[in-house]
Amino acid sequence: MSAISAISNDNPQHILDHIHHQFTPSVDCLADLTNAFLAEFKQGLDNYNQPMAMIPTFVTGVPDGTETGTFLALDLGGTNLRVCEVVLHGDKTFSLRQQKYKVSELLKTGEAAALFDYLADSVDAFLTTEASIDYSSPSHMPPTDHGEVVLGLTFSFPVEQTALDSGKILTWTKGFSARNAIGKDVVKLLQDAFDRKHMHVRCVALVNDTVGALLSRAYTAGGCFLGAIFGTGTNGAYIEDLSKIQKLSGTQAVKQSGIMIVNTEWGAFNNSRTYLPSTPFDKALDRLSINPSFQAFEKFISGMYLGEIARNILISLIDATPKPLLFNGKSTSVLNKHYGLDSSVMSIVEEAWGSDTEPLQVPRFSEFESNKVDPLVICRLEKVQKVIIDQLGFNRSDVSLKDAAIVRWACALVARRAALLSGVAIAAVLLQTGRAVLRGQQGVSSRNDERMVVGVDGSLIQLYPNYEKILRESLRDLVGKEIEKKVEIGLAKDGSGVGAALCALQSMKQRSTAQ
Repeated sequence: MSAISAISNDNPQHILDHIHHQFTPSVDCLADLTNAFLAEFKQGLDNYNQPMAMIPTFVTGVPDGTETGTFLALDLGGTNLRVCEVVLHGDKTFSLRQQKYKVSELLKTGEAAALFDYLADSVDAFLTTEASIDYSSPSHMPPTDHGEVVLGLTFSFPVEQTALDSGKILTWTKGFSARNAIGKDVVKLLQDAFDRKHMHVRCVALVNDTVGALLSRAYTAGGCFLGAIFGTGTNGAYIEDLSKIQKLSGTQAVKQSGIMIVNTEWGAFNNSRTYLPSTPFDKALDRLSINPSFQAFEKFISGMYLGEIARNILISLIDATPKPLLFNGKSTSVLNKHYGLDSSVMSIVEEAWGSDTEPLQVPRFSEFESNKVDPLVICRLEKVQKVIIDQLGFNRSDVSLKDAAIVRWACALVARRAALLSGVAIAAVLLQTGRAVLRGQQGVSSRNDERMVVGVDGSLIQLYPNYEKILRESLRDLVGKEIEKKVEIGLAKDGSGVGAALCALQSMKQRSTAQ
């Protein structure tokens, strides 16, 4: 059954034009979204229990590349769990040893104790078989008060952090729903598992993957103000003035001036969808998701969802009445399956199409009906046609060049919107931190002489064709060309692993300073 109602094709070209319009936010729309971002930033900085949580991380310093030491990191962010050993060399470089461990669906959805026991078992296995040194000797690691091996935990799920080594799980995302975890301290859950197994390991730092991206990029670039993830999920963390974090007023954390990294949890931006340009295809995805009405922004721009949005478009065109607009009304088990079209397939489709600097055009039915398609375009469409056959399970006779053009357009349309909206998030942080002003508004950016280093991680920003290029197009529209040129977007090398190690280092520094 189609995820959305079939559409009528009384005017086939009008249908494609209308879908294209729905997925193409105007510059004014992007600006409105940016202002809405700033409003939710303030709500989250002023008060707890806001959709945009703006979580204080209690990380009050960032590395500059001169740090040294050896640290363990545990990274739980999705299908795989990683245990890492990170050696910081003090010259903006590091060495990394790591091992991945599969997290089963049973562990994701079962009892929390079983999940965290598995995390502890994985750390134990790494220390036994993969580590480069003998961690049974406390001298190999910076000591805690009890002489245990120290570890930083990257936990890529919403957490209300109350200290550098403490945080309450707010909700699960990315397909996790382990029972008896919501509302509990994630570090305590892990430490209890270590203690149950009599392991001499102490978790001293809790870090979100975006914070890790910021710290990792700061170490290798000598500075960074924003860490952002554009992959299976999306989120951002940035350096904020402590004076702006009003919900910490009166606490020990703000008794001195300074900065603190804030984990925005921007995947939950505009859960009410009052500003986000929702389409019927987005609404179908949200309604059938495991968390309806939550993580709205994430559902527009993250790799977990882009393929499903594109699939919804394709299915609606297949099911169009009275005459189908795609594949002569035929479908496959891949397209019929909920989440059957992965965003990686979209990327393969666009790679097959090749580099394209022209604006995304709607396929014109008249060109195919009158054989006016450019020969060079035909060559590119034949490559896309092969991908559709290989990846979606169609027979060669079921896929015309017109079908290939529509599939390529749908994939590019969904991904382009995601990249434009990703630029909105970065622009909002530039405005929040005084590094830019919104185009057309009065004001002068107060920090535009600084390096504007952004550390990024995730499959979309790294691998999806033209993603960063389109993101930068959005930045230019919002903050102007001069500011956009100063934004240095660079890969946060293994941000979730190295970042957790750097956070463990920061924890030891802050403990030493407090004593």
